[in-house]
Amino acid sequence: MHEKKFPSEVAELQLPDITASEKLGAQLAPCLAPGLVIYLQGDLGAGKTTLVRALLYSLGHQGPVKSPTYALVEVYVVSRLYLYHFDFYRFMSPEEFLDAGLGEYFRKDSICLVEWPDKAAGYVPPADLVLTLRLDDDGRGRVCVPEARSEEGQSCLTKLRSAWDAGVS
Repeated sequence: MHEKKFPSEVAELQLPDITASEKLGAQLAPCLAPGLVIYLQGDLGAGKTTLVRALLYSLGHQGPVKSPTYALVEVYVVSRLYLYHFDFYRFMSPEEFLDAGLGEYFRKDSICLVEWPDKAAGYVPPADLVLTLRLDDDGRGRVCVPEARSEEGQSCLTKLRSAWDAGVS
């Protein structure tokens, strides 16, 4: 079975500073829909949790937002949306996903934000949208490369592109 390809509407988003990363998170928030699985890829320090924090604050969350590196998952309920922020960095094998019973979080009424999805390969559900973050060439800013992997992901990416092009914050 071949994975359906979607056009890359957004090649690279330049994030020269933390304010730009926060703006991206704020612009992504209204594009989300229940059932989405979003992979957040990138090296340590690439800005994955910063992006999630801005997204959650934009949705109205007022408490702390921390990396789920040790807890594996942080749960947020905002405006009747169930958001689950996962971090599989510490997994020694993909089977730990099953052992921890994490599959039950991936539901039609939730939004799952997944850091280090490759560490749970074969068990974590496929992404609708992949956001790959990396340091830019000068090492000071960041670059985000978004990629849709489903029709739902494409819809989210189209809305994000529109907001990014309009400079909406």
